[in-house]
Amino acid sequence: MEDAVFVAVVAGRFLLPLLIPFCPLPAIVACLVLDAADQTIFQAFGFDPPGYQNYDKAMDIFYLSIAYLAAMRNWDNLAAFAVARFLFYYRLAGAFLFEVTHERWVLLVFPNTFEYFFIAYELWRTRWRTRPVAERTWILTAAFIWIFVKLPQEYWLHVAELDVTDTLHDYWWAWPLLIFLLVLLAVILWFGVRPRLPESDHALRLVADPVPDAVDTGAKLAAIHLAGGWVLSWMTLEKVVLVGLVSVIYGQFLPGVTSSTPDLFVSIGVLVALNAGITLLFSRQRWTIESAGLAVIVRIGLNVLLVAFVDQLGPNADGWDTFFFLCLISLITTLHDRYQPVYAYRRSRELDLRAA
Repeated sequence: MEDAVFVAVVAGRFLLPLLIPFCPLPAIVACLVLDAADQTIFQAFGFDPPGYQNYDKAMDIFYLSIAYLAAMRNWDNLAAFAVARFLFYYRLAGAFLFEVTHERWVLLVFPNTFEYFFIAYELWRTRWRTRPVAERTWILTAAFIWIFVKLPQEYWLHVAELDVTDTLHDYWWAWPLLIFLLVLLAVILWFGVRPRLPESDHALRLVADPVPDAVDTGAKLAAIHLAGGWVLSWMTLEKVVLVGLVSVIYGQFLPGVTSSTPDLFVSIGVLVALNAGITLLFSRQRWTIESAGLAVIVRIGLNVLLVAFVDQLGPNADGWDTFFFLCLISLITTLHDRYQPVYAYRRSRELDLRAA
């Protein structure tokens, strides 16, 4: 029973993020709830998985990475995306430094502001258009979340090492204080925020909007890949940094990984660059796959074959750890190849409008 619960929780933490590009707000809230409840679920069944805290931090980074790629696909306010990009990579750098140093104060210096900023954007998008919102508003929103929400939370969780479940159980005043704060928040939202909200622009919208027509098929994406080069490019560099940092964070605790952190990062970077070359080759041959899920599976197969024939390019790990890294690389690079052109198209359109 314990094994089944553990597998269900871990599977949920890997599968729920895959819904974020298509149902952004419900999916990321589900990820957030599962992240907060996983330890409570384990305790309810009377066991504490060894080393789970390390896996927990890495799985947080995984679903934040998918959320970042979802913002690349969905967000039409490029100023908001620029703020989100900074917040995401700032947290990613902090998570990497924490895994290397194991200094908990690092997480206070590099708070996870991106997560709540993403939720704030998607909350607004449920009823209002996001394009008219000024850059200053997004910056102030991020600053408010950083200072008044995430810094206290990061201190509570990672510096003071206090747990909400244990605090509610150990201190008689915890429940009344929590109820008071929730009521106070509800009052502020109802009487302070709600009357100042503008009239809604559309009905409740929880599903992501479709991508622009110019980038809605595999053939159109292939044309963009060809036009941009996509091997020696900023897009490839971003994929190397993104996939490399996420991978080395997992590499800190996966038992079969014996490579040093620099060696692992370089190995992953080489594979990412080779994947960029494969994408360009497929684009030139007009080999396209419309289904993102099928594209990920095909890329996993190609990467497995690649590492099997040129095993020195793969990370120094046992078979299952290597396969895990290949799945991670294949998923993130496939989503980046599909969603980065959407952002690039919106950016080019905005630059054209400014020039006009």
